Amino acid sequence: MLHFVLLIACAVAIYLSCEWFVNAVEWLGERLNVGRMAVGTILAAFGTALPESVVTLVAVTTGATPEAKNIGVGAAMGGPLALATVAYGVTGAMLLLQRRKRRAAAPAGAPASGAAADANGDAPLGTERDMRRLAKDQTWFLPVFVVKVALGLVAFAFKPVLGLAFFAVYAVYFWREIRGDHEEDDEGVELEPLKFQPRAASPATWAVVAQTLVTLVVIFFASQLFVHQLDAIGPMLGLSASVTALLLSPIATELPEIMNAVIWVRQGKTKLALANISGAMMIQATVPSGLGLLFTSWHFDSALLWSGVITMAAIGYLLLTMRAHKLTAGRLAVAAGFYVVFGLGLIPILA
Repeated sequence: MLHFVLLIACAVAIYLSCEWFVNAVEWLGERLNVGRMAVGTILAAFGTALPESVVTLVAVTTGATPEAKNIGVGAAMGGPLALATVAYGVTGAMLLLQRRKRRAAAPAGAPASGAAADANGDAPLGTERDMRRLAKDQTWFLPVFVVKVALGLVAFAFKPVLGLAFFAVYAVYFWREIRGDHEEDDEGVELEPLKFQPRAASPATWAVVAQTLVTLVVIFFASQLFVHQLDAIGPMLGLSASVTALLLSPIATELPEIMNAVIWVRQGKTKLALANISGAMMIQATVPSGLGLLFTSWHFDSALLWSGVITMAAIGYLLLTMRAHKLTAGRLAVAAGFYVVFGLGLIPILA
């Protein structure tokens, strides 16, 4: 019972910390004078993915056995999978819920056609320009991920050196996002007061930085405790350690990104929510992968290969809908179904 109580407490702590974190990171973006989208793709994504990257670094550099080091490899593959499926799916579901709430709150007698389409998730998530912007992030991610999976199937002497190339790819992406010409949109231009200084119209920079760092520390430790509770609860539910590690732990480690997306959707900042996920995916596709290539054999078993196939299928599906300007809340929610397919595919693999 204690494990279940701690699991719920950690989830609440992560959500509340993420609410303070997104509040701080928006002010941080304003202080650093970066584009609105870069707040999601770089600042928020880097902040929530950094603790996970540190965990991967510790696993691959201090693991006493190859099995211990391979925990980092599993994390490097599980992170993108959870983001490409569960994170996008939850975001789509939240958008559907928000839109149906707005429809229910609409005055009686108001025109129903547009509201109905919006509530049913049939309205595209933004303009064609917005879709091209989202598709560009996925176009960056997919080739990197394909190379990452391909390297897990071969062995050659200089493979570890290629880890540096993954760091270089993220550096280029980072520079493009920070220096990019992001036009201001109408989402969340008016920033909410900083939680640390709720009465200040323009909070002090030290308060912005302090709130960002404090919330990151809480997110990091709450996430780690959450994962440990899952590890304990899995066997209690009759799940093997391998199933818990491959099926539940990735969702737990990506919980901060999922919470960020939920909070931004609730605040009406859909573009930031989607940008946070796509930015976190770029980090997960490069930084942990580079560490894994440098410090492990980077060899995939059937389960890891299956996770790679499902991740590529999910991104391919999303990329097609984005390029066709047909990405809706309903179609975004469908992405979670790929995680169900992943779970079902694990049954014969782990049997």
